[in-house]
Amino acid sequence: MAALWTLSLLLSASLLGCLAVTSPDGSPLPHNLPPSLGTNSSDGSLSVDLPMALRVFSMDYHHVQAPFEIVLWIMLASLAKLGFHWSGRVPAVVPESCVLIMVGLLVGGVIYGVRHSAPPTLSADAFFLFLLPPIVLDAGYFLPGRLFFENLGTILWYAVLGTLWNVLGIGLSLYGVCLLAQSSLGDVSLLHCLLFGSLIAAVDPVAVLSVFQEMQVNEQLHILVFGESLLNDAVTVVLYKLFESFLRLPSVSGLDVLLGGCRVVVVGIGGLCVGLFFGLLAALTSRFTSRAQVIAPLFVFLYSYLSYLTSEMLHLSGIMAIVTCAATMKQYVEANVSERSNTSIQYFLKMWSSVSETLIFIFLGVSTIQDIHMWSWPFVCSTLLLCLIWRATGVLLLTAFVNKLRRNAVTFRDQFIIAYGGLRGAICFSLVFLIDDFPKKRLFITTTIVVILFTVFVQGMTIKPLVELLYVKRKKRALPTLSEEIHSRLIDHLVAGIEDVVGYWGQHYWKDKFEQFNKKYLRRFLIRNDRQASSSILRVYQELERREQRGVEEEAPPIVDPRSQGRPLLPEEMESIRRILSRNLQNFNNKQTPAYSRHTLHQDTSVDRTRKPLYRHQSLGERYSYNTITHFQVHDGGLSEPQRVRTGLSRSHTVCSISPRSTLLDSSVSAGPAQTRSTDPKAAREDLVSPRHQETVERAARKHLSFVLENEKQQ
Repeated sequence: MAALWTLSLLLSASLLGCLAVTSPDGSPLPHNLPPSLGTNSSDGSLSVDLPMALRVFSMDYHHVQAPFEIVLWIMLASLAKLGFHWSGRVPAVVPESCVLIMVGLLVGGVIYGVRHSAPPTLSADAFFLFLLPPIVLDAGYFLPGRLFFENLGTILWYAVLGTLWNVLGIGLSLYGVCLLAQSSLGDVSLLHCLLFGSLIAAVDPVAVLSVFQEMQVNEQLHILVFGESLLNDAVTVVLYKLFESFLRLPSVSGLDVLLGGCRVVVVGIGGLCVGLFFGLLAALTSRFTSRAQVIAPLFVFLYSYLSYLTSEMLHLSGIMAIVTCAATMKQYVEANVSERSNTSIQYFLKMWSSVSETLIFIFLGVSTIQDIHMWSWPFVCSTLLLCLIWRATGVLLLTAFVNKLRRNAVTFRDQFIIAYGGLRGAICFSLVFLIDDFPKKRLFITTTIVVILFTVFVQGMTIKPLVELLYVKRKKRALPTLSEEIHSRLIDHLVAGIEDVVGYWGQHYWKDKFEQFNKKYLRRFLIRNDRQASSSILRVYQELERREQRGVEEEAPPIVDPRSQGRPLLPEEMESIRRILSRNLQNFNNKQTPAYSRHTLHQDTSVDRTRKPLYRHQSLGERYSYNTITHFQVHDGGLSEPQRVRTGLSRSHTVCSISPRSTLLDSSVSAGPAQTRSTDPKAAREDLVSPRHQETVERAARKHLSFVLENEKQQ
């Protein structure tokens, strides 16, 4: 622990030394000029002199200044994050975002004290073009699709109408405060107040995710807060650009307001269409990567980032585009690429989003240390109070209407957490610096920083005790079993059929229509033929295992049998797997898993990715019968039908490979009955002429080569 903080201090000192090499405006200092430059011309301009002698050692820092400082900042942020997770009881009390902001405040204060000038700030272009896309891509790619679309109406209600409520309420109320304080705030217009209200109402998904992932709240509450914060940004950015355009007009008419409303709709739908196009294009490209699996993960990142940049170029919603692109291509890309490529995509997304999130919070703290602040008690305090009041009233009023249309009502405790969890972050901080210069711009910057620090520190640190105090329902720590998933889909089909019979076109009806369209057209066109799952049960099981890989971190690495060598499955083996899965749906064990974390993934320690077998609980009599039958201790009458059924129900479907030990055991066991039968000539003749007995022995031997026995696994 001490070593980590020591490394952080050393990196901070190195960063200070690098910043000292440059002047406050970023230009090189005169005494750092290369030795080959001199002022030999008559007018004093620089000219190049030939070196007098060959230098053994030289340094040219300005040649590598930009990438060198970027690497130092990333290293400092990563070490601070690592030190936070090794700091004992601190993570249980203080959120990670608070610690990172405090580290940024410390580094910014030291830089300001050494250079006597403002430290480097996080520019809006760097944030929106490089740091925000990885976080939104990670959130969209791992979006829980079923929960999101089941609550899509409520999420849109909060994200669109709730954002309009907050923007108009905060903007108009602040304009009233400015009218009351004419002496100090008289030069703030109504459009400036609405512009500030649009940026201060932006709920930051980075801050929300970093806090709510640590609390492990229930799935419904998490998806409502997460979805609202994700789509809220798209709405606030569009409204911000709309009010910014109004400010640049000489006058605003009713026609301009109508065109502005149409522009909001076009920006949102346009971003959705751009993301859908690039998502389908990425899925189609991944279909042809079977011969170049190494570059398959690259297309996921390229098409996603290209959708974001294209939307920004066309002045559409980049956040909507990248979320739609990630959610669209996910199921098709996962079906086309290999398991190793899927693991690479998951790890790279987690790493990329984690680094971006850490840098954002570090630079929030560093950028706070500025000499351009302007303070106004009425404006700052009113903004803090109005942000809390208007968000709380908006959540209560909208939820009262939404609960009349929902089957699962949003409880009052969940409403309180939704209202209290509206944390602000880097989005509003970046937008406030984009405002055109006017006399009160510095006041807007100071107020935005105060609101961010208040929501992240005060609300972020107290929301977890409030969740425990109010007994808010927590997230289940178990993934759904295969039987639960199958029964859930069965209920969906039944409800869709009922809706079709009664003539009601609800969400189950449209979901069933989309599934039919997806199966009939999209999956056939976007997924390779050899990756088409012929059984829906196998497809569900594969999806559950992917969820487990994303959410489970095993305490001990799985033991891999070095004797087992993978080989392609035979058709009869695949048929046996499907038959056993169909018969034993109700007997699969529940898999316990910790809740989903954005920065933890399954530790892949095996090269061939051998899956863990799922065992069925057997009684002593069943185990004795299973061992007796599978070791081919066959009596004269052969195997009875109940014994065959019991044998099939007791096998594991996981390992499908030939083990040398199993082959040796099979040959030795098969030789035993042959020697016994040779002592009785009559019995031997009956066995030789009995085709049913011969077929039973061959079938049992073939199945024994395809499945590992349970008692061998327990040894």
